[in-house]
Amino acid sequence: MKEYISIIGGGLAGSEAAYQIAKRGIKVKLYEMKPNKFSAAHSNKNLAEIVCSNSFKSNLHTNACGLLKEELRLLDSLLIKTADETAVPAGQALAVDREKFSERVTKKIESLENVEIIRTEVGKTANNISLRELASNGIVIIATGPLTSDSLSKEIIEITADDGLHFYDAAAPIIEKDSIDMNIAFWGDRYSEERGKEESVEEWKERLKNSNGNGYINLPMNKEEYERFWNELVKAQVVELHEFEKREIFEGCMPVEVMAKRGVDTLRFGPLKPVGFTDLRTGRRPYAVVQLRQDNSEGNLFNMVGFQTNLKFGEQKRVFRLIPGLENAEFIKYGVMHRNTFINSPELLDETYNLKKNKNIFFAGQITGVEGYVESIASGLVAALNAISKFESLKSGKEKNKEKVVFSEYTMIGALSKYISTPNQNFQPMNANFGILPTLEEKIKDKKLKYTKLADRAINKLQENITIV
Repeated sequence: MKEYISIIGGGLAGSEAAYQIAKRGIKVKLYEMKPNKFSAAHSNKNLAEIVCSNSFKSNLHTNACGLLKEELRLLDSLLIKTADETAVPAGQALAVDREKFSERVTKKIESLENVEIIRTEVGKTANNISLRELASNGIVIIATGPLTSDSLSKEIIEITADDGLHFYDAAAPIIEKDSIDMNIAFWGDRYSEERGKEESVEEWKERLKNSNGNGYINLPMNKEEYERFWNELVKAQVVELHEFEKREIFEGCMPVEVMAKRGVDTLRFGPLKPVGFTDLRTGRRPYAVVQLRQDNSEGNLFNMVGFQTNLKFGEQKRVFRLIPGLENAEFIKYGVMHRNTFINSPELLDETYNLKKNKNIFFAGQITGVEGYVESIASGLVAALNAISKFESLKSGKEKNKEKVVFSEYTMIGALSKYISTPNQNFQPMNANFGILPTLEEKIKDKKLKYTKLADRAINKLQENITIV
């Protein structure tokens, strides 16, 4: 057995994993292809490079990402500590000086006695060390992020024997069910929920009210409502894509705003087709219908069917709230369209980010389907703790000697781990949000109070968990 743990990728997840393993006295070989080779979005030779926004999002206890940072601070996260040390003014958010942040993380990792940084690409090519070689009689954490190199991507596909390695992320917004106005919206599947000829309006409305519509909620629009929405949609601001993303993404999926620009009625003959529905408000077929599909087993999250979009987040909130029933919608996740390599984690990984088909291999970071800086750091920490457990078991010769480190689903760290490992037919990358935590036993209408109680519960559960790590 190899006397070290290999980590592929020196980004946020890989750097956090390296620190957590090394500080526990285990040797780490950290493989990073920079500066010998850069991805299309990277330019800095340092580890933990931040390529997009310099914001780590809110620090508030009542914000999901703020809660996640609190949990990571309790677990001695190197990267969150470094973010705190290199913070710049950003109101209630944690934003960093990106150059100082990466420099400080790099110096810390380089100073660790148990870490060897190897500046080379990993992947199945003539000149590179292969993933199979590293995983042969050794523990490996793959933390190569959303821009994993082609050579390593091919080897990941071979090892997982799975065609679920996605090379772009085209996801629709996800909405919290409690924020949908059910006085306007109604349950129903196409055709099956039309009003019957022998059915009174009252009987029909009662039937829909008690139905779950096979997991669909429908938002009817009249002509005036639809045209107002369409006009704002085609004028809304979009995110500029990198050149290397454009061809690949648009060949794979059409953004709703691009489709709308083809003509005022294009959406009405596409994802907003009203055929097979009756508007509860009028008793007639609506002019257009937006469908929301259940997104999780608990039934508290719904995604907007056919609404893959490249609109800026603020524009999504403004324009999509023009849809009747979504005036006060809480967006758990905004729609995105960008180059993003991620695996089909619910089929491939367990809740410790361990590959089911090869227990020597762990994944961490955005390649697992967690989305965001802090989420990537959390996954790196969980993968590291479990890689350590696996390493010590193999070293002792008693593979079942050490238990897995599984965080409670009531914590944000545990909820993310559960999300990426729970079977999901429509799996898409997810960031930290209160919608993935188990609901409270009591119904609380005040959102701030509700989130406070969820966060308090999470911290209490984590403090019980800390004894095992």
